[in-house]
Amino acid sequence: MMNKKTSAPQVLWSPSEAQINSAQITHFARSLGMDALPYEHLHRFSVAKPAVFWEALWQFSGMVGEGGGPAMIRDDAAPMTGTRFFPERQLNFAENMLVGDPSSIAVIEADEDGVRQDVTLHDLRSRVAMAQAGLRNLNVQPGDRIAGMMPNNLDAFVMLLAATSLGAIWSTCSPEFGPTGIVDRFGQISPRILVLAKEYLYNSRRHDIICKASEIARQLPGLEHIIALGSKSIVDAPCPVHDFVDLCDSSANEPTFIRLPFDHPVYIVYTSGTTGLPKCIVHRAGGTLLNLRKEHMLHCDVRPGDRVMYYTNTAWMMYHWLIAARACGAAIVLYDGAAIPKKDGELNHGALWKIAEQVKATHFGTSPKYLTLLQQDGYRPGANHDLEALRMIASAGAPLTVENFEWVYEEVKRDLCLASISGGTEILGCFVMSNPTLPVHAGEIQCPALGMAVNILDERGAPVLGRKGDLVCTEPFPSMPVTFWGANGWERYLDTYFSERPEIWTHGDLAEITDKGGVIISGRTDTTLKPGGVRIGTGEIYRVIDSIAEIEDSLVIGYPNEDDMDIWLFVVTKPDAALDDSLNGLIRDRLRMDASPRHVPKRILAVPEIPYTLSGKKVEKAVLQFITGVEVKNRGSLINPDCLNAFLTAAEQQPSLQQVAGAAS
Repeated sequence: MMNKKTSAPQVLWSPSEAQINSAQITHFARSLGMDALPYEHLHRFSVAKPAVFWEALWQFSGMVGEGGGPAMIRDDAAPMTGTRFFPERQLNFAENMLVGDPSSIAVIEADEDGVRQDVTLHDLRSRVAMAQAGLRNLNVQPGDRIAGMMPNNLDAFVMLLAATSLGAIWSTCSPEFGPTGIVDRFGQISPRILVLAKEYLYNSRRHDIICKASEIARQLPGLEHIIALGSKSIVDAPCPVHDFVDLCDSSANEPTFIRLPFDHPVYIVYTSGTTGLPKCIVHRAGGTLLNLRKEHMLHCDVRPGDRVMYYTNTAWMMYHWLIAARACGAAIVLYDGAAIPKKDGELNHGALWKIAEQVKATHFGTSPKYLTLLQQDGYRPGANHDLEALRMIASAGAPLTVENFEWVYEEVKRDLCLASISGGTEILGCFVMSNPTLPVHAGEIQCPALGMAVNILDERGAPVLGRKGDLVCTEPFPSMPVTFWGANGWERYLDTYFSERPEIWTHGDLAEITDKGGVIISGRTDTTLKPGGVRIGTGEIYRVIDSIAEIEDSLVIGYPNEDDMDIWLFVVTKPDAALDDSLNGLIRDRLRMDASPRHVPKRILAVPEIPYTLSGKKVEKAVLQFITGVEVKNRGSLINPDCLNAFLTAAEQQPSLQQVAGAAS
């Protein structure tokens, strides 16, 4: 076991000279009269001369729009919240998503049974034109909210493009949300139109969506129309229900596009809402599109003809990240189903990899949890599938562990860029991410993203290197939210990200910048552990626990103890293991050796499962609230909310003498 406190991170991959020279980030740098390496020079330029950088990116990425004027007007009195980007430009989001060779493959639709169909750009444009005509029949206008309760399939993507082609604001919930979780979100934005799929696929079963539609629709103020795809048998609907096929105009062949200001809203997306009602974040069309083109083209080297797949549902921000690859000329793979589907009691670990092999995926997106499960179950994607076309694996949702990094290069493919990326729903993008021209070090994110003035500030507010602190962004960027939807939205937005440091975006991540320029994220600051006043990120503990063979999953909290806090660790053991004194001691020894004595928990408790949001994130804060008697207001955002009861039961147990002795030592 490598001692992570003292050993230098291993270099797991380095790009060849040919790979560096052919990368789009290299061509972009040369268009500026610079070199892509050393990267810190290019990054420093991008934040020191933002107007030049974003204008150059507009031109390089081939943004479709009109108008001129400056790329940026800085407000010196409010440099973050008052600065405007491209105030005189107009564009349409959907128009930029539908450019390219009409005969090229634009979408590949797949599910647990494999690839269902390939759709050319010509066919996609025709489908969008027909759906657009249907929305026009309902008098959809710019700024109207259209809500979709749909799985990650072609229909959802077509409706998104049709809505945004007319300047409507698109907002989605994943269909596996319960009625309360959906109303908690859509109820705040009062959509004019609700679009429903008939069903979604999960673990080889078709799950009905229509059955809960009426209950949801009756609780949405201002709802005027329901569009049903595949079924219109909605009982007691409060407004007209339209069959999608009947509503659309099959004679429409080419969509038209309404070009609107750069800042015109395109999406309303939602935070997880595990500790209260979800925040409704409004994103601008131009800023979202330009920033995601930067991430795909420059940081992920996505090119026309590439095949990009990312396992996600329509509620997670990574859905919007995935589909933006279409604006770079790539084909996107839309997958409906479980990541590791179960059929007849058997897990299909190769479901996603089989599709990646079949479509010759160049980019594969996932989460640390998925990679850990494959490792634990002994699945070897590289041995079982032809992944010759694969150039990048991206992972989001939580920090990748050193073991995740090492496993990918041992069991998936040696010649690829493993991209641990991190940002958030709040910016529909990344603050720190990949770079195809830089080496990959185990346990580190490669670099801050271009145009993002990322810094790490300590408790003094001073920037630090090699030490943990608050991840902040000190300069404006185009994908900052427009506002939060609803009453006092602007004030709530400012209070969320700028109250701690006026005109400096405080993101809420505990992170550090390494001496190589990479970034390590240790967890969220609102779940940071502070025993004895020392800041410990939850990720530091998870990295150690994930390497213990007997542990299947874990969750850590800081339990209040007078003016201090104690670390409590909850673990799910493998079926053939138990949390006995031996395993208890092993956990403590590993944390003491591979982290520090301060990382050793006061209590270690066994639970049957760990609660996750629908986007795959652990909910430490919700667990702490639940066991301390604070109401968890939005249980509907959890996949498995009932498991919280087991945490309360475990917490009420008296600690054993072994636990107390182990903690004291």
